[in-house]
Amino acid sequence: MTETRQPRIEWGEAPSLDDIAAMAREALDSLEEPFRTHAKAVAIKVEDFADDETLESMKIENPYELTGLYSGVALTLEQHSSPSTIPPMVWLYRMPIIDEWAATSGIALEELVAHVVIHELGHHFGWSDEEMDVMNEI
Repeated sequence: MTETRQPRIEWGEAPSLDDIAAMAREALDSLEEPFRTHAKAVAIKVEDFADDETLESMKIENPYELTGLYSGVALTLEQHSSPSTIPPMVWLYRMPIIDEWAATSGIALEELVAHVVIHELGHHFGWSDEEMDVMNEI
């Protein structure tokens, strides 16, 4: 049986963009090497929702369906002779994360944010969604 961590913060109101960003930084800081070193090159940006262009390009009609997104070139695809000029970035979408958290019993918000961050970082490392699903089951 998996034990769910108790939340470190009791929320009296919805967490802010800065609160979510702080949780994301904490998740990055908790990574083991060599992942932590590579993850430091990835910027974290928190917005309330993905912009319309992003949602349209991903064919997502409901903005609550997208909690995070990686943009950049995966390390496995980047060429050392001509590195990418696209900076690696993880986008976190506050309102969909809060909505998912509210609908999920027994999980701390910090844990959910860490899960989304790690999932999106997986794309930076070149892992597919299927590979990340397998990793989550281990």
